[in-house]
Amino acid sequence: MPVLTIRWSPQAPLQPLALGWLAAAGVEVGVLRLDLIDPLISGNKWYKLALHLTEAACQGAAGLISLGGPHSNHLHALAAAGKRFAFPTVGLLRGEPCETPTVRDLQAFGMHLHWLGYGGYRARHRDGFWDAWRERYPQLHPVPEGGGGLTGARGCTVLRDMLSPQLETLGWSDYHGWWLAAGTGTTVAGLVLAEAGAHPVHGALAVPASHGVAPQVRAILAEAGMADAGYRLLDASRGGFARLDAALARFILDSEREGGIPLDPVYTGKALLALREQIACGSISRGSRLVFVHTGGLQGRRALASHLQALGARG
Repeated sequence: MPVLTIRWSPQAPLQPLALGWLAAAGVEVGVLRLDLIDPLISGNKWYKLALHLTEAACQGAAGLISLGGPHSNHLHALAAAGKRFAFPTVGLLRGEPCETPTVRDLQAFGMHLHWLGYGGYRARHRDGFWDAWRERYPQLHPVPEGGGGLTGARGCTVLRDMLSPQLETLGWSDYHGWWLAAGTGTTVAGLVLAEAGAHPVHGALAVPASHGVAPQVRAILAEAGMADAGYRLLDASRGGFARLDAALARFILDSEREGGIPLDPVYTGKALLALREQIACGSISRGSRLVFVHTGGLQGRRALASHLQALGARG
């Protein structure tokens, strides 16, 4: 049976972020809480998946197959959607078999897992990578890592429409730009497409530049026929993907206590710390109003919870 067209359009609330360093700098931040759209299918992952699901339905596919690591928010959302909307899912995982909170959930949601090792996972960008998997699972629609590509980016363009009617809840008539973490650059590209130059998009890289976010954003915009403009990417990786240090841990825990909004140490925590650093160096002017996208990812925090607390307790 093919995937049915899924008519689910969850809405995320826009909430003010009250932090002392923002107030001192005269910068206002509204958080688009994508982490609140659903307990399991959370964050920007759903929006990146939505049009891939539409494509699968149009092509008569029975389900979806995609890639990710053992803490992948993307695979978690995909597996949860498969369980919720009754379609099969297959996950191709980086590394050797291991047990994590995310992997346990993937299995509980009914996702069939294949572990590719590290070399096998690196081959995902090579021509012909999907050929063997299409032969093995001809009934499944392949989705790029992280729900990426132009299809995933177009799914994120709805975030701008979601924002506009909520501005008045903050007393805003307009805003000066977007701020969000970037892991593949898909959501950044989607917002650039949606804005078409009206407001800049700032992507705080949660991964080192060697992961290729910049060329991925350029490629998406080129495929969409748009100029490579309207955004900037800045390094917020702190030396590596998912690398957590004591300063970041303390910042996350302090921000949560003061602002009341949960953060994850891989994406949103790094993006917010990067914003504070940019304000401190004068790159963000007083009077700015920024929309910070909470991209979810809180399920992945479970594996780092004890480490986060231990690091945050250090003087």
